[in-house]
Amino acid sequence: MKKSLQLSPFLLLCGTGLFAIFSSTMSKNPALPLFAKDLGATEANIGFIAAASTVVGVVTSLPAGALSDLYGRRRVILASTFIFASAPFLYLLVSNPWQLAAVRVYHGFATAIFGPVAMALVADLFQTGRGESMGWYSSATLIGRSVAPFVGGAVLWLAVSQYQWVYVLCGVGGLIALGIATRLPVDNRTQAGASLGDSWRKLRTGLGEVVRSRPILVTSATEALQYFSYGALETFLPLYAVFVAKLTTIEVGTIFLAQILTTALTKPIMGRTSDRIGRRPMIALGLLLSGACLALVALSALVVGTLPTAGSFAVLLLIGVAYGLGLSVVTSSTSAYVSELAKAGSYGAALGVLSTIMDVGHSTGPMVTGLLVAGFGYQPAFLAVAVLLLAGTVGFWLLAPRPAPQGAQSLA
Repeated sequence: MKKSLQLSPFLLLCGTGLFAIFSSTMSKNPALPLFAKDLGATEANIGFIAAASTVVGVVTSLPAGALSDLYGRRRVILASTFIFASAPFLYLLVSNPWQLAAVRVYHGFATAIFGPVAMALVADLFQTGRGESMGWYSSATLIGRSVAPFVGGAVLWLAVSQYQWVYVLCGVGGLIALGIATRLPVDNRTQAGASLGDSWRKLRTGLGEVVRSRPILVTSATEALQYFSYGALETFLPLYAVFVAKLTTIEVGTIFLAQILTTALTKPIMGRTSDRIGRRPMIALGLLLSGACLALVALSALVVGTLPTAGSFAVLLLIGVAYGLGLSVVTSSTSAYVSELAKAGSYGAALGVLSTIMDVGHSTGPMVTGLLVAGFGYQPAFLAVAVLLLAGTVGFWLLAPRPAPQGAQSLA
């Protein structure tokens, strides 16, 4: 009976996440780098524009997660979905690269707030089988994330790079997410009679416990490396595919559809596997696979220019699928690992730390890769990211402690 009561909020959360992430993903993949280039931005500037939204997460995710511990998940989720619904329409007013960057900053607040709070709500709902449950929730959001590039690429192909139609459709998705979020049950966590000072002291205590935890910080830094590579790939693979491999925008969208669909379909399985064999080996395996895929992208630069278009598309499609699997293996384990390491009342703060450090990686990935592409070209840039991921695998394995026995929670 208890499980059935938890099912309805979980399904509502999955629906909210699906449409919110569909909207935000289509705003940037593959449209954003192509839109920025059409506005006159250089490759280096494109990296900074793409990073603008994730930089916001560095300063927003941690307090958002912690505040949801105090004041309830629903209130914070509603604030984020309002931004998901309103931001897409601001793209219609953009006429130069720096206006585009400013809109990306505002849009970035949505995912920075929503991500850790939604995962904390899943942790609230499922005390056992948390890895699998987080995998199912992530798969719901990844359905939106996987469909979005294909739909965005198809709209650009059909409308001959009329970007406004992409962003109108993004706005529709954001409005649907806001509508679903309003149906989430109220969860007022503020204690009766508690003063604002008491709430903030509890907030500081929870954050202090989390940021002193070496296992949480090591795991968060590892996920940041994974998203460093993801930020690099989602920003510069579209440009590489269109201008070097000579693919169409709908083919680029198909590559990302296959990549993210692979992640969505395998994440529950990977989450269940990590429940059984442990988070640590799964995270290391996923990092190795992702690093190998980035190395293959670099090596593909040697052949895609000489292959027929269909051959280049097939090569990049296969690499995209393999990278999607690597992403699934890593991210299905990191959130569950962090939530297990945190105290029961600090899930939001712990996952906020994870999301904050992840956003450091996600935001610096496009910036650093943009500078590398501008200075050295696509092949050295992708190869450098691959080397960083493989080095991170070794670092994680050496630094990450073995997890506590199942059921034990520690911030040691």
